[in-house]
Parts: sequence; C-alpha cells; structure tokens
Amino acid sequence: MSAKFAALRVTDPAVFGRVAVLMGGTSAEREVSLDSGRGVLEALRSRGVDAFAVDGIPALIEQILAGRKAGAGGVDRVFNILHGNKGGGEDGVLQGVLEALGVPYTGSDVLGSALAMDKIRTKQVWIGSGLPTPRFKRIAKGDDVHAAAREIGLPIIIKPSCEGSSVGVSRVLADADIDQAVALAARYPGEMLMEQMIVGDELTVAVLIDGDGYTALPSIRIVPKGEWYDYHAKYIAEDTQYLCPGLDGAAEDEIRRLAMEAFVAAGCKGWGRVDFMRDRDGKFYLIEVNTAPGMTSHSLVPKAARQIGIEYDELCWRVLEATVIAGGGAA
Repeated sequence: MSAKFAALRVTDPAVFGRVAVLMGGTSAEREVSLDSGRGVLEALRSRGVDAFAVDGIPALIEQILAGRKAGAGGVDRVFNILHGNKGGGEDGVLQGVLEALGVPYTGSDVLGSALAMDKIRTKQVWIGSGLPTPRFKRIAKGDDVHAAAREIGLPIIIKPSCEGSSVGVSRVLADADIDQAVALAARYPGEMLMEQMIVGDELTVAVLIDGDGYTALPSIRIVPKGEWYDYHAKYIAEDTQYLCPGLDGAAEDEIRRLAMEAFVAAGCKGWGRVDFMRDRDGKFYLIEVNTAPGMTSHSLVPKAARQIGIEYDELCWRVLEATVIAGGGAA
C-alpha cells in the first residue's frame, strides 16, 4: 500500500487567517496537550501562519465572541490539539460549539469525536462492521467484576471507557488484582471497560487526509523497555523503541487497510491514529481511535509522517489545510 500524498492545495498562509491553537484544557491529559500545542504553534508560525495559543474551551469561546464584537482580532479557524474529554476537545462538545458558531476546526466532527472518545461504543460499531477487536465487557457501578473477568478470561485490561494516554489503565494477571484495578479506573468519570488482554506486539497506524481521500501512514511497532507501553513509556522514557514501518509485506498492507476501515467506520475525519495489538499468531485486534493524536516529541503520528518525507511543520500544515478544503467545519 503506497503512501504518496497529493500536492498541497494551500500555499499562502494568509488563507488560514487567524488560527487559534487550542491546547491545555481541564481533562486528565492537560499536560500532554500543552506539550503538543506548543509544538504545533511553533510549527505553524515557522511557516508564516498567524497562529496563537488558547488554553481551554471557555477561553476560546470568549476569544471568538470578543473578536466578533470588536469586528477584528477574532478566530478564523481552530487547530484543536486538546486531548481527552470533560474539558478536553475530543468528545464532540467542542466540535458542537464550533459548528454552532460557524468556525472551521481540525479533526473529526461531532459524531466521530463523540463516538471515538467512548471505547465501548467504538468497539460495538467495529463489531457491527465485522472488524476485529478484543472480547470485552461494559462495567457499570455495582457489577460483579470478578464474574465478568471469569467470562472474558484472564489476563485482562481494565480502563476507563473515555480516557486516553493510558490514564487509569491496569493490566490484570490474577483475580486478586481486579479490585485495585477497578478502583483506579473508577477515579475517572464514565463507564469502565474490561477487555481481553492480547499478548503480542503493540502497533499504531496514523490516517491523514490526502486530497479528496485519506491515506494510512506506515505502521509503527512500539517496543517499550518495560513490560508494557504505559504513560511513562509514552511521554517520559527515552528508551522506548519505535520501529517504522512496524511490519512488512502483506502484514503491513493488512494493518493499514484495517486502520482505514476502522477510521471510516467510527465516523472519523481529517486525521487520527488507530491503535492495534497483534497476537503471536499474527492476528490484528483494534483497540481504539485517537481523533486528536499527540504531537509531542515522543508522539507517533509525526514519526510515521517523517518516514515518508513529511516533516512536522508540513504535517501540521496538512492537518490545518483540511479545514479549507472542506469549506468549513471538520475535514
């Protein structure tokens, strides 16, 4: 599967107008978002874009309304690099506000954002589309978690259904560890997800708008120094290995095809990242979709883009360009 991109359609940064790089917010992923936002802001400015930082949704709304009242100095479009929900910008709330205000923005629209933020509902859509994902149980308050674990079979993963960046995630190898894992996940709002733990390789595939369609970037196989790819391995450790492409031949073609199918099935747009596990028999399992992926120095989408000659600043430009090609709203 090739990854040759169409030529840029926008070459004059003035076309974008004033661009708010929306970062920070109040979700559990605030610090990661701030780190991502600083990188995006610098990249856009380096290419002549009139970009400025905005911390959180209330500040953005205030900026938009104040600009309209003054007749100048407002917001022409938004590069959303908020992560998470409940004050993050990945759950559809921000997208609904911007749709109502008529301000174009990067990434998925209301439907795609809200669905992909909810891992349980995303998995239900994938199953309905015939796509592979690990066995799982939705855990509501008062449910018998030990019975659910027996039904799925150990080992399992327990995590909040609507968080990212490995927040609140536990690997459970023994029944005695279930209660502690549930207590950790319960610190975060929303339902919990109990999922079959796939033993094997962890991989991810970025999907990026490409002219009038989409292209899956080369896969990345993640090899952490420790037992698994947790928050520390993602954002702090310097010894995590990222192999890109993570696969070759037919396996690489298959994972990129599945990434595209999963992205479309979840109603996602613009750009995103689809996470996988591959078991020891070579079978792929879809884990989740990130609709506003990290853009830090450790992040995976820039690594995959660089593999095919798209540097960080061009990647940011292409993501932003989608707001112009689409003629408003999400790409």
